Amino acid sequence: MVKLAIAGGTGVMGRTLVDVLTTQSTHKGIVLTRKAFKSETAIPHVLVDYNDVKALIKVLEEHEIHTIISAFGINGTSLSVSQANLIKAAEKFSVTKRFIPSSFAIKYPESGTQILPPLQSYFDSLDLLKTTSLKWAVVHNGTFLDHFFPPSLKSRYNHGTLVIDIPHVKAGIPGSGDELITLTYTLDVARFVIAALDLSKWPRELRVVGETLTFNQLITLAENATGKKFDVRYDSLETLKQSRITELPGHMNDYKKCPKEVLLTFLSIFQRWMAEGLASIPIEGSLNGKFPDIKPLTAQELMEKHWKSL
Repeated sequence: MVKLAIAGGTGVMGRTLVDVLTTQSTHKGIVLTRKAFKSETAIPHVLVDYNDVKALIKVLEEHEIHTIISAFGINGTSLSVSQANLIKAAEKFSVTKRFIPSSFAIKYPESGTQILPPLQSYFDSLDLLKTTSLKWAVVHNGTFLDHFFPPSLKSRYNHGTLVIDIPHVKAGIPGSGDELITLTYTLDVARFVIAALDLSKWPRELRVVGETLTFNQLITLAENATGKKFDVRYDSLETLKQSRITELPGHMNDYKKCPKEVLLTFLSIFQRWMAEGLASIPIEGSLNGKFPDIKPLTAQELMEKHWKSL
């Protein structure tokens, strides 16, 4: 049995990990949280002060935590302070042996800090882990398949519109549309990561692959499922480097949560990496091979089973 602590456990990926943790009985866990949170599960939520390393050590000792999974976002001081102090606390407590820093995405290019400065805290965390005796690994799963879910399909991810706007039958595809991208359901990511707690050794990358395909192929799947022809535009790499993307009708609703200029600039960064061919995850050595009984939802299944009937 592994005693697990999930930091950022009230966020999208954190809550999904908790969902999966509750479906098994092999491992036990707690959720570390800054504020009181009304939990939907029996997993204990423990209030912590991430500014206080000694207090964090005390929490790890009290619950005999062996493994920590961080599911913070890259916003604010979540990585630069909270995650960094949690790493320091884990290093000082002898029982804590393993650490997964907040990742759950593509393999970010180190040059990405030039266009997305908050990403520096991500790389700083990896550098800090390299100085410790902890066994650690990042999770690479590509882009969340949840972006293309109909409202009826379960997901903790209150996703916005990304590249393909299925309800409005429009798309703004980065690059040529022939670059490979990996799409993975958040729930499947969590299933593989919780399963990885059973492994005696971790590779530096815990890879999870739902399905790897191109946006042109995804458009074809969407058209076949809906029986509609999509209005497709293509954004060149040069356009994306200018922080410009094709605006889609679904973005209008997203602007309620994030200002237009901020959102489109942010999306242009990730879509630029897609166009540069950085959004696919190699399946060789992935957790898929180590846990073949876990069958992830594919983009084709998503379209055929969940969009065709709408």
